[in-house]
Amino acid sequence: MSEKQRPILVPQYMKKFRCIGPACEDSCCLGWRVNIDRETYRKYKRSGDEELKPLFEKYVKRNRASTHTDADYAKVVLLKDNRCPFLNEEKFCKIQLKNGEEYLSDVCATYPRIVNILNGVLERSATVSCPEVARLALIEHKGIEFDEDMEPSSIRNIIKNNINTHDLKFNLKPQKYLWELRIFTITVLQDRNYLLWERLVILGMFYQKLQDYIENKMIDEIPNLIASYTNLVEEGIFRENLASIPVQYNIQMELLKEIADERYFMGIPSKRYLECFSECLSGIQYTAESKVEDIGLRYQQAYTDYYEPFMKEHEYILENYLVNYVFGTLFPFTGEKNIFDSYMTMVLHYALIKMFLIGMAGFHKGLTIELVIKLIQSFSKTVEHSKAYVVRIAELMKKNNFNKMAYMTILIKN
Repeated sequence: MSEKQRPILVPQYMKKFRCIGPACEDSCCLGWRVNIDRETYRKYKRSGDEELKPLFEKYVKRNRASTHTDADYAKVVLLKDNRCPFLNEEKFCKIQLKNGEEYLSDVCATYPRIVNILNGVLERSATVSCPEVARLALIEHKGIEFDEDMEPSSIRNIIKNNINTHDLKFNLKPQKYLWELRIFTITVLQDRNYLLWERLVILGMFYQKLQDYIENKMIDEIPNLIASYTNLVEEGIFRENLASIPVQYNIQMELLKEIADERYFMGIPSKRYLECFSECLSGIQYTAESKVEDIGLRYQQAYTDYYEPFMKEHEYILENYLVNYVFGTLFPFTGEKNIFDSYMTMVLHYALIKMFLIGMAGFHKGLTIELVIKLIQSFSKTVEHSKAYVVRIAELMKKNNFNKMAYMTILIKN
């Protein structure tokens, strides 16, 4: 009897992904807290393995602050250097070496995969905090494409979100049109008739309008709004307004630096990210004594001389980053309080990555695909996986009244 199958939607890069283990230039066993699910915790407690049993007893502890009964039932106590105690000197997992992948916790067995269920269909993508995923997903010159397929139902997953937009509870809520909104967003992001910054501004105008629709309870008008903006994009109506948007390097750089510093002060476990951070500041000669105007000029020069020439040929890398983000997070329903906040968070990620790359381009007198991959991967590991940081930045933006489309355009356009 054949094994039961289920439908699945995946970006094409997922079919190529395989963990490269100790060959990886970073490690998912360094710098991160590791949750242990209830079933795995009990398995470890019953272990009679002479080498692993004392390690389980010493380093696997019940998580008394658990918010999910099963998923984070216990945790691994990391070593002082934030290294997992089960990682050997060759960067292999001792647990997997001895007992196979099925003996790993759910988190360890499924990372870097992100799994959602939308309208009964399982969707699997992956986070670019994994260097191998970053390489596969970001360097697709033609853009990220998606395939519908079937897979065995026995494959292990951690379901991040399970949403049925046809559920009656969404009848008067914008989630009813999640599928249509996400398709529209990805379509605009992949429309290379526009520069990427233009696509992001267009999406900002759309989501600002959509927020008004939601607040005025015009939920069933959302399909008409999508259709209207689709036509406007295709007809090029936005071009004149986009061209008139001023570039404000000083404000952009100062605002982004303040946001980046918040993460620095919270502590950064990633050596790779710190290297990128340092290169960015050196590339624009950012010092406490420098005048804002002087730093802004150097930032602008690094953009013009080194960043822009590279990105004219390689802007698809940032496009792929955004498309992967939208698909994996079920954007625009990413957990923020409202739709425009979700858009703002995505723009902040893009703008911070751009700022770092401009500074790094100045430092290296140019960019390479390898440098861009290093920055985006370490940024994702450090920033995207820090819920506390994302919340802190949202609060900072609102406190300073920066959560407006006018400020989003300043961050987006160079």
